Amino acid sequence: MGKRRQIAPDYAAFVDSSHRAGAELQQVTLTWRGFLVGVLFSFCLATGAPSVAMLLKAHLAIDFNTPGAIFLFLLLIGPINLLLKLTGRNPARAWTLAAGVAAAWLWSHPPPAGLDPHSPGLIFSTSALLIALAHAMAVQRGLSLALNRADLVLVYGMLLIVSALCQMGLGEQLPGIISALFYYASPQNRWAERLFPHVPQRLVVDDGDGNRLFYEGTAGAAIPYASWAEPLIWWAVFLLALYVAMVSIAVILRRQWIDGERLSYPAAQVGLEMIRGEESGRLVNRFFRSPAMWIGWTVPMALSTLNGLKQFGITIPTPTTTWNLPFVGSQGLHLSVDFIAIGFSYLIHTHLAFGICFFNLLAKCEKAFMHAAGIKSSQTIIFGVHGFPLLGYQGTGALLAMVLVGLWIARGHLSDVWRKAIGRAPQIDDGDEIMSYRGAVCGAVCGVLVMAVWLWIMGTPAWISLLFVVVAMLVFIGLTRIVVEVGLVKLRAPMCAPDLVIQGLGSSLVGSAGVVNLSLAYVWAADVRVFVMGTCANALKLLEGMDRCSRRLIFWGIVSALFIGGVGSLWMVFHLTYKYGGVNMGSWFFNQGPETAYANAIRNLDPSGIYWEGLGFFAGGGVVMTLMMLARNRLSWWPIHPIGFPIGANHLTNEVWFSVFLAWAVKVCVLRLGGAAGYRQSVPFFLGLLTGQVTGQGLWLLVGYLAGATGRYV
Repeated sequence: MGKRRQIAPDYAAFVDSSHRAGAELQQVTLTWRGFLVGVLFSFCLATGAPSVAMLLKAHLAIDFNTPGAIFLFLLLIGPINLLLKLTGRNPARAWTLAAGVAAAWLWSHPPPAGLDPHSPGLIFSTSALLIALAHAMAVQRGLSLALNRADLVLVYGMLLIVSALCQMGLGEQLPGIISALFYYASPQNRWAERLFPHVPQRLVVDDGDGNRLFYEGTAGAAIPYASWAEPLIWWAVFLLALYVAMVSIAVILRRQWIDGERLSYPAAQVGLEMIRGEESGRLVNRFFRSPAMWIGWTVPMALSTLNGLKQFGITIPTPTTTWNLPFVGSQGLHLSVDFIAIGFSYLIHTHLAFGICFFNLLAKCEKAFMHAAGIKSSQTIIFGVHGFPLLGYQGTGALLAMVLVGLWIARGHLSDVWRKAIGRAPQIDDGDEIMSYRGAVCGAVCGVLVMAVWLWIMGTPAWISLLFVVVAMLVFIGLTRIVVEVGLVKLRAPMCAPDLVIQGLGSSLVGSAGVVNLSLAYVWAADVRVFVMGTCANALKLLEGMDRCSRRLIFWGIVSALFIGGVGSLWMVFHLTYKYGGVNMGSWFFNQGPETAYANAIRNLDPSGIYWEGLGFFAGGGVVMTLMMLARNRLSWWPIHPIGFPIGANHLTNEVWFSVFLAWAVKVCVLRLGGAAGYRQSVPFFLGLLTGQVTGQGLWLLVGYLAGATGRYV
């Protein structure tokens, strides 16, 4: 009789610790404390991220690294929750804490001085004051505002959702595109002649003066909100449908991706490590009691300090973290060390990391070959594989093939969801989801239909509207899959859905109104490097171990975060642009981005037919991706994971591939030398690298804000 197989002791210990952590999380229930802190912190991020970007020229919510959310969460589980625990059983201590926070608030904002409600400092300090006062009143009644694990899950999930809306995802995108048409129109660009006849007037802003006040500042005059009312209402209808569909699809796919395919969810793992470190009866979170974490934290923190000092005239030699080397033909190698990317990439399987690096280098060889062979396209795409449109088609075909094959693999789960939704499978349990499968299916279907009808009302042909929305949602599903499986901190589709439909099918089929409407869709479907579906999928991973009642309450936390992220960020953007002038607040969002969208619309209005060459590359990419996925599933010797193929040629992948490579190389060595135990012991070090870069960025942005300086501090 052969030797009986057993689970390795190290892995068994890891599984046992995960089960214990889940059981401990199930013992605590979501409370009002989580909602209070979640709302306050979400508003701080929603208003602070655009303020930091527009005044200090740094970004807290532009990619899936979500440094703003992680920094605020570190503050919460560290000093804030520690103070709440220390004073949680003594009313005198709690009121002393509240008095100290109130004194600091008065010292920072003395009564004679006028209070600026848009000041990020005032918003955060007022939030801290409200938390301290609520805590003191709770302790007086025998309660406490110290957060348990379930509360922390809610807060971190809300911060992730807000990260997808407050800057790149919506807050800075929408106002610029819908107002730039009248401000930048000139005889040279011919926008008035070519675009005005086809633009739905209800979707763009015209204050009667070319929106000059928005771009040049009001000099104290009132903001003309009346000019924005109708366009924002129309856009709110569409965006609400979009976000409902995204959240619903994330709910539908959650069980398949987490329980069925066991994807790694690196971004969620970081949050879970910090949440599971919160132990009842212990003052300091276990995350902060790891020496290895602090060793890793020191490295990027030291580099951030050296770079930050330069902003104040203190120059100290700083190690270089970016290099450019020749590679093949006209292509070079961009080597850049990003500690956040290294931290996330260390948490994924080595074959995934290797696949990202391999296909990035392969794409460079393909670009060099096409350049040498004179293979080029007459089309132009900006968002995606810039300079090589045919590779954009190829990558998009591969991305959609990955999604369709994945949906086919999940057909059993999707069938269960559908039968449960229509009431034909009462035995299927959906009580562990944040919403019922009936609600999720209705949300996904109704969201897609509302978006398609909205585009049709604006003048887009009905079948183009539906096709475009379906393609866009498939692209989002594919990118979300890559986010939760690989954890890339910078990600963009190889070709955005508007370009694929307009340029692939041609303006003759799409129509002039359709070309303009899909160009306006750049707001949510083109230069969007972080989006709700991706952050929501990561938030749903945090629910492991939570009781069912708390899971359903998480839904309302997500709804609140969507509202806070959208409204809060737009409120801050309007204030800053009308005060200082949009042209001074960011060249991309208020100049280059809108001009790119409308210039593409002008170019695509010229009569054109189906672009068969591009669609050929599209089909080829889909076929190759399908064959590689089949080989990966059927052939045990197949060495390369194909997940990097759709995005290998993107310039954003080029920015992070070397960090992914470093994480892969170190992890391979650790696993070979130390095995599973060595890997588990090394994880805190890499989490330290990640949180160290976030902490350094956050602290130096705070220093810059207090000093009234501008520039980057990381």
